[in-house]
Amino acid sequence: MSMRSTTQNEKSHHYFAKWITISVIVGVVCGLRALALLEAIRIITQLTLTGIAGYSPLLAGGEGGTSGLVLSTVRYFIPIVTALGGLAGGLLIYFFVPEAAGVGTDVAIRAFHRQGGKIRSRVPALKLLTSAITIGTGGTSGREGPIAQIGAGAGSAIANLL
Repeated sequence: MSMRSTTQNEKSHHYFAKWITISVIVGVVCGLRALALLEAIRIITQLTLTGIAGYSPLLAGGEGGTSGLVLSTVRYFIPIVTALGGLAGGLLIYFFVPEAAGVGTDVAIRAFHRQGGKIRSRVPALKLLTSAITIGTGGTSGREGPIAQIGAGAGSAIANLL
């Protein structure tokens, strides 16, 4: 084997190792942020729907699921809590991060195609907060879109550091 091919092999291995390391870091950060969103949703649900409205939402079996129970005789608190949560989340998005509005996957894809993958650093944190408020107060939203956008923001932040 010539000296030249050994050098090219070393460069190839270094390049591969660099991208594996970056991928692992991004994956761990995204996973931790996803867990933070899930925990924030749980806390907000406990404080608002369960604490104020007396409603314990239905959970999936894998999440320790129980049937949804209304523990309060004042059922009209449920739509009030949900409406106030939607209002709070909407106002935060409108005034602080309008680019975070909508489905997180669409926003992440748009950032990749139209903005060179750049996402402002405050977008993931506020998306986490607004999504936790919306979902935690009973709003009709899923967790996957916000997790995708929060993860894309983490990847963008790490790329900016490098």
